[in-house]
Amino acid sequence: MKKVAILLLAVFAVGMFLYAAELEGVTLADHATIGSAKVVLNGMGVRVKKIAFIGIKVYVAGLYLPTKASDAGQIISADEPKQIVMHFLYKNVETKKLVEGWNEGFEKNSPSQMAALKARIDTFNGYWSDMKTGDEAVLAYEPGVGTKVTIKGKEMGVIEGKDFAEALFAIWLGPNPPNEDLKKGLLGQ
Repeated sequence: MKKVAILLLAVFAVGMFLYAAELEGVTLADHATIGSAKVVLNGMGVRVKKIAFIGIKVYVAGLYLPTKASDAGQIISADEPKQIVMHFLYKNVETKKLVEGWNEGFEKNSPSQMAALKARIDTFNGYWSDMKTGDEAVLAYEPGVGTKVTIKGKEMGVIEGKDFAEALFAIWLGPNPPNEDLKKGLLGQ
């Protein structure tokens, strides 16, 4: 009986490594579901905010796609389910700072779309509240539906449009990500 228990424990432990990934003490599942579609964890990275010469770890992000991919442009433009999970590490990220970060990310990576997206970006920004250590946000794009925003386990709303999803995912995967290591991690590099 003892051998069986040890064997089961070993199988369970191996299974945990096969079905989850860990970074900075944050564990994300290898799979998720968006609508009726299954997606897999493509990669994980850490958002580091540089203040003076200090790097502050803000959140761990995980990118989920239908199949693993490393071409950022193709991932952004593909009209297929995709999801970013943000697990906050920092003790308190104020709403004001989050909104400033979103606006900067949209502007830096999709400047020509800002006028067309303004009302939807404003709606998106209105969903956010202060994020503390351990809080999670899930941003899941489903073709034909839009980008569902879930913050701290509560569905806040859906932002319509593939163009919004492209601009949103470009924040991390576009030419000017918050930090290059985050982008590389999400791309599985």
